[in-house]
Amino acid sequence: MSELAKVAQAMVAHGKGILAADESSGTIEKRFKSINLESTEENRRAYRDLLFTTRGLGQHISGVILYDETIRQKSIDGTPFPDLLSRQGILPGIKVDTGASDLALCPGEKITEGLDRLARRCQEYVELGAKFAKWRAVITIGRGMPSTTCIVGNAHALARYAAICQANGLVPIVEPEVLMDGDHTIERCEEITEWTLNAVYEALYINRITLEESVLKPSMVIAGKDCARQAGVQEVAERTVKVLRRCVPAAIAGIAFLSGGQGDEQATQNLNAINSLSKGQLPWPLTFSYGRALQSPPLSAWRGAAANVAHAQTLLAHRARMNGLAATGDYRPELEMN
Repeated sequence: MSELAKVAQAMVAHGKGILAADESSGTIEKRFKSINLESTEENRRAYRDLLFTTRGLGQHISGVILYDETIRQKSIDGTPFPDLLSRQGILPGIKVDTGASDLALCPGEKITEGLDRLARRCQEYVELGAKFAKWRAVITIGRGMPSTTCIVGNAHALARYAAICQANGLVPIVEPEVLMDGDHTIERCEEITEWTLNAVYEALYINRITLEESVLKPSMVIAGKDCARQAGVQEVAERTVKVLRRCVPAAIAGIAFLSGGQGDEQATQNLNAINSLSKGQLPWPLTFSYGRALQSPPLSAWRGAAANVAHAQTLLAHRARMNGLAATGDYRPELEMN
C-alpha cells in the first residue's frame, strides 16, 4: 500500500472524523462578529490554539483542515500547529483552493479557483507538515440551475486539483457541495447530487486519479433550507446511501460528510442514521468532516476570554465524541445530556 493510501485510510479511521478549521479570513471574521470579537491575527491564533489543545481530541478526530495562515502559526508554547496536531496522532491538512468566483456566462453560479501555481504551494505545504488537502466546489440549485457548464467545470477543477495533490505528496479531499440554500425538495437534491457525483468521478478517471489515495467529502441528500417539507433523518439516510451506492467507486478510502449548514445535533443524527442503515453493507467507511457543526458550541462559549477556554474545550470534545459515535452508528440522543 502506498503512503498516500495509508494516510487516506487514517483520515477515515473507525470512529474518527475530520475537524474543518480552514475558514478564510473573511469567514472567521463573520464568526467572530457573532461573539463580538475583533478578528485580529492573535485572536485567530488563540482560537485555533483552543481547538487544537483540547485534551483527548485525537480520540475522535483523525485530521484537521488548516488555512494558509493557520498552518504557519504556533501554539502558545511555540509549537507549530502542524507539530502540535501530529503529537496527538492527528493528521494536519490544508485548504488549497482560493475560493469560488462567479462563473462566466452562468448567472448565479460559481466556479472554484486556485489551480495556478498549485503544485508549488502543495510542495510548500508538505514541507510545513501537511498530509492531505481540501478543495471545495459549490453547486447551487435554483431556477435553471445547476447548468451543465457549472457541473462539468467544477468537476474538472476538482480532478485537476486532485491530480496535482497526488503528484506532490498530498491526499486530496474531493468536496463537491450541493448547497442547502433554496427551497428545492429532497427529490431535487437527490437528482442533482447524483449528477454531480457522476461528473466528478468521470473527471477523476480522465485525470488518472488513484482512488485509493483520495477521500470524498459530499453533502448529504437533504431538502433546501426554505423547502416547506423537511425530510426526517431516515429519509435523508436512505436517499443519501442510495446515491452513494450508485455513483461512488468502491476503491476510494472513505467518505467524510460535510455538515453544510445543518444544526450541530442534526448533523450528528443524520450521520448516525446513515451508518445505522448501512452497517456492513457499503465498501467504504462513512464519517464526518464538520466545521460549524463541531465549532459552534466552543466558539459561543469562548467569546475571546481565556477564562472560558476550559469550558469551550469540553464542548468541543463532547461534539467530537458524539460524531465519533455517529460514525459507527452508535449515537443516541440521550448521550447529549452526559
